[in-house]
Amino acid sequence: MNAQRSTQSPSVSELATDPRFSGLVEAARALQPRTVALRRKIHMHPEQGLNLPKTQAAVVHALDGLGLHVMTGKSCSSVTAVLNGAKPGPTVLLRGDMDALPLQEDSGLSYTSEVDGSMHACGHDTHTAMLVSAARLLCSRKDALAGRVVFMFQPGEEGYHGAKHMIEEGVLDAGGRPIERAFALHITATGTSGVVRSKAGAMLAAADQFVVRVIGRGGHGAIPHDALDPVPAAAAIVGALQTLVTRRISVFEPVVATVGRITAGTTWNIIPESAELEGTFRSLSEASRATMREELPKLCHQIAAAYGCRAEVDLMPGYPVTVNDDEIGPHVVDLAGAVLGQRYAEPMPAPMMGAEDFSYVLQKVPGAFAFIGACPPGVEPADADPNHSNRVHFDESALANGVAMYAAFALDTLR
Repeated sequence: MNAQRSTQSPSVSELATDPRFSGLVEAARALQPRTVALRRKIHMHPEQGLNLPKTQAAVVHALDGLGLHVMTGKSCSSVTAVLNGAKPGPTVLLRGDMDALPLQEDSGLSYTSEVDGSMHACGHDTHTAMLVSAARLLCSRKDALAGRVVFMFQPGEEGYHGAKHMIEEGVLDAGGRPIERAFALHITATGTSGVVRSKAGAMLAAADQFVVRVIGRGGHGAIPHDALDPVPAAAAIVGALQTLVTRRISVFEPVVATVGRITAGTTWNIIPESAELEGTFRSLSEASRATMREELPKLCHQIAAAYGCRAEVDLMPGYPVTVNDDEIGPHVVDLAGAVLGQRYAEPMPAPMMGAEDFSYVLQKVPGAFAFIGACPPGVEPADADPNHSNRVHFDESALANGVAMYAAFALDTLR
């Protein structure tokens, strides 16, 4: 259960007339040249994983002179900046991730990646730039803040548990008081540009990885009865995983199981000694996640045995379920409607089966994760190249709405 707060969120009508939000979008648009310039600089020099020295330096340089207390990480190239408001009060955390993906860019943009095999295909460069501009905007409105803002610039979101590293290094204590609320935005090329979407409860799935090695006995392809062929056993496991999902998990607890790689053999007439499967399963509750972690190895062992083979199963836990606070998740949509206009606010009807390590923050702090659309002009969202594509393109005009939302969330919390 999420923590209870002493104050209730204001109504939509109260938000719409709150003078602190007056001119917020215009201020964000005025910062657009800075936002775009930093985004493109980071985009051209993408870095992966937990060690992002160039990106870290770019962020520290961009924050210089704003009067923030800036700290850098020890176990990773993180940046934490703290803004103290004019009056005492609680602490709010805003997160922007910074790392790129192992992908060769083929977008055709004038500011394309200059690093072979590395690309900001998930839009983390935009998150970083939006959060820097939000820090600049909030510094200019410091007198309206009763409390403090922690800006969390995080490396290693793409599978490296960067948020966990920053939590272990004290990002949740950086403001000197417990975090009351936390917020993160994620851009999406398949969403209407500038539209913010969020919801209560599960927002994104837990993501776990598995590797299954089926071991038999090799032999001649013409004499399979003298061997123990692991390939049919591996193929049976692929199909049985789907049956496992539908017959062992409630239909009201969505789970996705995907085998992304199957490898066996060296040539056409040799029965290999082993076959290997690699995949992922996604779940929206810890109960269904636990069921899959228990049942998947048993299924693999038993099917392999039925074919006279044996199985070795490795499970690699990934990120937990990203769960929005029941109040704050919908309130983000209300806030977007009040600040950006109702056409830029949209409740999210169902969770996505992607995963996020902001989940580690939301396990400890009530808050929300939201999407902001950035479908490029002249393209329908359904036809746009999606995040993680080597051709993805984000509409940069949406960034101003993102800057305004980061700032609005802090102003709203520290009212």
